[in-house]
Amino acid sequence: MDTKLKIALGAVVGGGLGYAYYYYIGCASGTCAITSSPYISVLYGTALGVLFNFPSKKKSKDKAEEEK
Repeated sequence: MDTKLKIALGAVVGGGLGYAYYYYIGCASGTCAITSSPYISVLYGTALGVLFNFPSKKKSKDKAEEEK
């Protein structure tokens, strides 16, 4: 899968999960920083979706063998 597509899909899924968290769990009193607003919940969910799907830097075989 293409890296940009994977990151975009993670952003969409994360945003959806952020909104679902706001809608189903949320904060009734309105004092919770993240879950009191659907916009903030979606932004946090989107950020986490991108973060989890961002490619990590892999070690090359030469460096991995040198560390042993």
